[in-house]
Amino acid sequence: KINLFMSKSKSDSKKSTNLKIRQRRIFSESFKREKVQELTAGLYTVHSFSKLWEVAPYTVYRWIYKYSPQYKKGTVMVVQQESEAQKTAELLAQVAELERRLGQKQMQLDYLEKLVELASKEYDLDIKKNFKVKL
Repeated sequence: KINLFMSKSKSDSKKSTNLKIRQRRIFSESFKREKVQELTAGLYTVHSFSKLWEVAPYTVYRWIYKYSPQYKKGTVMVVQQESEAQKTAELLAQVAELERRLGQKQMQLDYLEKLVELASKEYDLDIKKNFKVKL
């Protein structure tokens, strides 16, 4: 004979748990505005605020987007290591340095050409033809 009443069912073996059902709360608009001001002032983080008031972070962000003038949904903040203005200034400084060096080299080249020309006149000899001068 098999006794069917001897085995315990799974539901009998589990402990009963009390469900904590949170009441639906409605916060006033003035409360939301005040708390958004505190959040944007840095008194709370979104995470700590949501734990303190038992509000989902998504809801807190919705309040911020709705009641904060500087934080609007869809606003994209681009964070870069260096600003574009600083990069441009550095590149302009680099161009100026290269132009300065190029000007110095051009002056040296002009000086050497003039030196060859004067030496050719002084010795009545075409130095450019007779010597291979690398300038």
